[in-house]
Amino acid sequence: MRRTTPLITLAATLLALPAASQQGKTPPTNLYIDVATHNLAGMPDMGGMLGGLGGFMAKRMGGGEAFKPTYPSTRAAGMSGQYLDIALHNALKPGVEAQDQVPAGLNLGKSLTLLPPEPARHDKSTPEAGAVPDVELKIREYWGCGAAVRPGQPKLASFKVKGGLIDPKKGAAGMGGVSVESSGSLSKGLYVPDRDIDLKPGLVYWPNPKHGRQVPAGARLAGGHQITGSGIPASMSFNVDEAADFMPKLGLRAQGDAADAVSLAWPSVARARAYFITGMRMEMASERSYTLTVWSSADVAGAGSELHAYLTGGSIDKWLKQKILLPASATSCVVPKGIFASAAAGEAGMVPAMLMMTAYGPEHWITYPPKPADPKQPWNPEWSVRLRAKSTATAMLGLDFGEMGMPQDEGDGGKTPPQKRPGMKGLLKGLLGG
Repeated sequence: MRRTTPLITLAATLLALPAASQQGKTPPTNLYIDVATHNLAGMPDMGGMLGGLGGFMAKRMGGGEAFKPTYPSTRAAGMSGQYLDIALHNALKPGVEAQDQVPAGLNLGKSLTLLPPEPARHDKSTPEAGAVPDVELKIREYWGCGAAVRPGQPKLASFKVKGGLIDPKKGAAGMGGVSVESSGSLSKGLYVPDRDIDLKPGLVYWPNPKHGRQVPAGARLAGGHQITGSGIPASMSFNVDEAADFMPKLGLRAQGDAADAVSLAWPSVARARAYFITGMRMEMASERSYTLTVWSSADVAGAGSELHAYLTGGSIDKWLKQKILLPASATSCVVPKGIFASAAAGEAGMVPAMLMMTAYGPEHWITYPPKPADPKQPWNPEWSVRLRAKSTATAMLGLDFGEMGMPQDEGDGGKTPPQKRPGMKGLLKGLLGG
């Protein structure tokens, strides 16, 4: 297993820095702040449910630790609520605990404690060899908003796995007798640069197992921040502008059965630069035969779920021109008729199609001292801060989308009739036996 060295960690940090910083001396101290607003159909904000339904669920699920977030909490859509991730790399004293003195509006106390990642726990058990069954997977790929399926769609691909014995101790060499046959083709996927800050030695993070807390509903990141700790530059005090704060909730609504063209609509999200939607459904024809249907709102093929990551301003601008992302002015999209038809058939055990939507917010950089306008002037930045924001919504086709964080009388004046499908609250109530 390749070990992470301080040199590798420093190289990763340099790659994540803005171009302006790389033209001068790289700051020794770099802070990365991500905020996300997630919206799961029918579920209240996690930050507001801990005393009521959340407390009840916590008891059912093994205590409050079930709802304690840990880094990273902002990347993948989860329960409804606001999420905050902070990572710090300080080359002056790597991996040393630090404090972020936060504004009162964040409602998380006076400061947040950033800690290094806990040592990885290695499973000493020996994996046993096992049999791989014969499996067939068919993939159907669609793209574009519109009531009808576009010419040339779907793209189809099939994969047949002929099983055999696999020995996990030998890796790829242990896949004796396993073979894969493929036919058809799918679109070439888009490359999305990985600019996330992962858990690595030499960095410190919040939330962490010791100090992680759910961000309260309505909390605000905007205001004065100061980073303190051993080796932290004394000058590391900055102000987070309203433009870099948590984004509003993405109020996605749908009308129509999955067997028909499904109309999606949403009110504009303040500070959103673009939108993107994907849909996916896995259908089981038999125990060893599956069909995966995927769709995206892009006008061109190849855009997949990897685009739901935080995107740079340059990527957003490029993909808006290529009509891969929906513009900030967009407030609607139609899922083509019939592509998720079986999701409405009500078969027992069938999983409905899942929709995922992202509103991309701005990315901001703060560098101290600021770069001089005169390139001849010396510039030795002490620290930098990167701030990223996004808002997401997740839902299943065939459920009541009117519960996606928007009262029924918003957006269309209450003209959209409620769908006669089970809502997420009703399903949750049934599962909990309440």
